[in-house]
Amino acid sequence: MTRKPSFRIGTRGSRLALWQAERVSALISSAFPDVAPSIVKIRTTGDRIQNAPFAQIGGKGVFVKEIEEALLEGRIDIAVHSLKDMPVELPPGLALMGVLARQSPLDALCTRGGLTLFSLPHRARVGTSSTRRTAQLLHLRPDLEVVPIRGNVDTRLRKLETEGLDAVVLAYAGLERMGLESAATEVLDPDLMLPAPGQGIVALEGREGDEKAARIAAAICNRPTLILARAERAFLKRIGGGCQAPVGCLATLEEGGDTITVRGLVASTDGARIVKKEASGPAAEHTSVARLAAEGVLECGGGDILREIYSAT
Repeated sequence: MTRKPSFRIGTRGSRLALWQAERVSALISSAFPDVAPSIVKIRTTGDRIQNAPFAQIGGKGVFVKEIEEALLEGRIDIAVHSLKDMPVELPPGLALMGVLARQSPLDALCTRGGLTLFSLPHRARVGTSSTRRTAQLLHLRPDLEVVPIRGNVDTRLRKLETEGLDAVVLAYAGLERMGLESAATEVLDPDLMLPAPGQGIVALEGREGDEKAARIAAAICNRPTLILARAERAFLKRIGGGCQAPVGCLATLEEGGDTITVRGLVASTDGARIVKKEASGPAAEHTSVARLAAEGVLECGGGDILREIYSAT
């Protein structure tokens, strides 16, 4: 029997990351029966250091750096990431080759006792490691005590009990993928909380010029989601936001897919000030529409907020 050519998929080793990699593997096997995908687990800085804020251990790339190094060194053929973990600027020689169909981009509130955001008691303790979530929570409920927490989905849910929290905020897509949707007591409407750019999207990263990887990625790529991904990353790039800055963005395609709307925000870290803007236009010009939304945020006070945040760090 002829041996199938191998195709190595690099990923983190968490349950959620492995779910994503296994989904990619299944799609590849279906589209290319003559290819034998295998999963290579790689431990990242973000996995090793669990007791420090992201900004202190390397910023937005803490969950992708070692995987990208393996890609550049030829130890894997494609990398699978949560798109929201990927820096806007990729290392030289690497490219975003495709994305899977987006699951929910929204955030979910998980509480003890089935409470919603506005029924949580005064001074409730809410766990999140995200400056974006923190700022929007405090904007809506300045009385809340936001507690920084790290860890995978299961760990953060356990901390509801082990750390005496009243609630935690997680990406709803992660709960969906783990079969834990019932843990969400409220899926937060984007009018309340805009998600991170790229949230709910599984990304495929490969080496520029690798025709085999590009062909495989293109075959399993979801084109509407790719438009949304590019728009939200264009917004983030124009804003210039990093992990220290509370930045949210959500792009949506209107029915038929010809029109895109991009909603974005920048907030002060204490949630006292939030600047939100949106722009709509032809989906074919999605990056221009995203930049227009970003420029609206910057011109209406978002730029001042960002300068204050970066001057203080």
